Amino acid sequence: MSVLTDHLPLFFHGFLTTIQLFLLSAVGSLVLGTILAMLRVSPVPVFRIAATTYVTLLRNTPLTLVFFFFAFAYPLLKILQLNPFVGAVVALTLYTSAFICEVVRSGINTVPVGQAEASRALGLTFGQMIGSVVLPQALRSVVPPLVSTLIALLKNTTVAAGFSVTEAGSIRDSLSEQGADMLVTLSWVALFFIVLVIPLTLVQRSLEKRWSVAR
Repeated sequence: MSVLTDHLPLFFHGFLTTIQLFLLSAVGSLVLGTILAMLRVSPVPVFRIAATTYVTLLRNTPLTLVFFFFAFAYPLLKILQLNPFVGAVVALTLYTSAFICEVVRSGINTVPVGQAEASRALGLTFGQMIGSVVLPQALRSVVPPLVSTLIALLKNTTVAAGFSVTEAGSIRDSLSEQGADMLVTLSWVALFFIVLVIPLTLVQRSLEKRWSVAR
């Protein structure tokens, strides 16, 4: 217990940064991933090809390499300088949105084709049909994999510790330099991550019950 009580500010700051990373990246990933999913089912070939290329590239690129790009390669472009925290948010958002895209797209594919045809018969545009008819139903059917992807994002935030972001993943390194017991330290870190995951699981179950779809 002394490992926690003696270094409480370090744990608090680390997990506060982790939560901030997660919330910002989660919002960005959900928005970008949903847009990519819409592009992947778009009737315009150029949009489909662009979205497919993005998803294929990011899904098959290790997250660490995405972080490396924003930490070392991107500054050489001299476009817009990003501090380590912002760079971590961008890296996590770009990487996770590729997975969100596939989850949402799988949900879109579960919606009967007849509903899309009926929407077009009523004169709705593609954007109106996706936003008002297809997407609301698609999101209801993909709650479990969507939450699982967000849980993976929460755990992926620890990668930022290797790129000058002081978050939960950096607690071990800090306490290791002070001679603290690493087994106890990692146990506390793991416990706090479990505490963070529990609300996501509860939200998933609540939404599943509320949005249950008879099939």
